[in-house]
Amino acid sequence: MPTPLKSICVFCGAAPGGQDQYVRHAHELGQMLADRGITLVYGGGGIGMMGAVADGALSRGGRITGVITRQLVDRELAHPAVADMRVVESMHERKMLMVGLADAFIALPGGYGTFDEFFEAVCWAQLEIHRKPIGLLNTRGFYNGLFSFLTHAQSEGFLRLPLERAVTLGDSPRALLDALDSPR
Repeated sequence: MPTPLKSICVFCGAAPGGQDQYVRHAHELGQMLADRGITLVYGGGGIGMMGAVADGALSRGGRITGVITRQLVDRELAHPAVADMRVVESMHERKMLMVGLADAFIALPGGYGTFDEFFEAVCWAQLEIHRKPIGLLNTRGFYNGLFSFLTHAQSEGFLRLPLERAVTLGDSPRALLDALDSPR
């Protein structure tokens, strides 16, 4: 029987995206993490998707650990209501700490930074640096193209870790959390 998830690292960015549903799903995910007693580990920001997921968890009294670089703190982008804010010097330190604090990972719709964090977590799973579940929140089909591409890369022999074992796709926060929390 798998160990229940105690913390989930959510990869997300400072942009809200172009559709209201992205922010709604981020906020809902934060609420659900809090409701399930799962600590949110995230990039520490107070705006965009990062702000929405943190605000959702805060609205339900959830536990949050923010991990942010000094550069972003100096730009006043840290969420002011997150009490456990870890400040590091580099993005590499940030990612390593976030991975170490989490039992699983979820990437929300996002941009380059979100993709970087997601792919590093998947790469580390392939290298067996960790054996933690990884999910993509596929709001409005955001990750359909990426999943199609990864399926193609697998069929061409480039992915040693089978996609179905590496990544869980969910179209709503509830569906994704339920899938990540069930035996694989």
